[in-house]
Amino acid sequence: MGTEADSQHLHVETFLVAAGRPERSPGSPANVAVELTSTYAADGPVNYARSGNPTWNAFEEALGGLEGGHALVHASGMGAISAALALVPAGGTVVAPDTTYNGTGDLLVAHEKGGGTVLRVHATDTAGFLAALESADLLWLESPTNPLMDVTELDVVLARSRELGVTSVVDNTLSTPLLCRPLSLGADVVVHSVTKYLSGHSDVVLGATVVADTERGREIGERLRRHRTLHGAIAGPMEVFLALRGLRTLSVRFERAGASAAELARRLEGHPAVERVRYPGTGAMVSIDVAGDADAAERVCASTRLWLHATSLGGVESQLERRRRHPSESEQVPVNLVRLSVGIEHVDDLWADLAQALDHV
Repeated sequence: MGTEADSQHLHVETFLVAAGRPERSPGSPANVAVELTSTYAADGPVNYARSGNPTWNAFEEALGGLEGGHALVHASGMGAISAALALVPAGGTVVAPDTTYNGTGDLLVAHEKGGGTVLRVHATDTAGFLAALESADLLWLESPTNPLMDVTELDVVLARSRELGVTSVVDNTLSTPLLCRPLSLGADVVVHSVTKYLSGHSDVVLGATVVADTERGREIGERLRRHRTLHGAIAGPMEVFLALRGLRTLSVRFERAGASAAELARRLEGHPAVERVRYPGTGAMVSIDVAGDADAAERVCASTRLWLHATSLGGVESQLERRRRHPSESEQVPVNLVRLSVGIEHVDDLWADLAQALDHV
């Protein structure tokens, strides 16, 4: 398989199944092998496993094709985020939403402590982003944001970033390439926590970056590759194999979870124990503001039997969590907000469990 060229000729559901397979020949395996080695014989394409592995190549081919560019797999989502933020020059200015994934937020705080500047803009304030970009070195976006589910006008903001020559990064973890392909909107880098929807089974920790197949994209991609190699945030071949296997079912998983999320958001509207439903209209994530205080939200999370009370998202199992239980979570996030990651269980079972938990408010 190739990458982008093949993805343009196949429906995405088909490409997910077909990408990253070995070349077909009599007796060839259907799946790539897990190559467990640290060392390679001299004078080949790879001399040491910190810089490459054939199992990585297969996953990177598939994800790169989905996003319309070239992918690199990293040891974790934070490894990918760290590599992307390393594109900011020392003392440079980052423009970012006022609420982001809290790991990203921690790195932005560290950037400020190191002498850099972070200009924070509300995710829906397009004019604010356009103004802030005038002095920016790097633009960081999430759409929707995690966990407030705010939506940014990516096309408008990215277009201006491109005009000004500002490097732009979009964390596409919540939308996945099925809903959004930021490179096609002008982004320089796409970031994923592969741990979440792409692998989809809560059994690996991985991240990825993707860049466009352009001269600028290749230059940025080489900087990301060098960061991965020098900082050692490399992925294990077995984890990457599992992520590629999970990627095969992304379409069917995401379709089912998204349909259930839309239905649950509808049922939650007007529920007496819910002050606000935060749902961007697509995807499989919903956040709710529980009526009452932090204790009320914690009681909801502690009272589910089917929903897993956990800090991750994007797995086949539905998960929920009060996000302000983490000290590093933004103060912009209400103390009574509960983030719901909708899985692939039957929606009526999910609703029954959630409804009885809300009765504890």
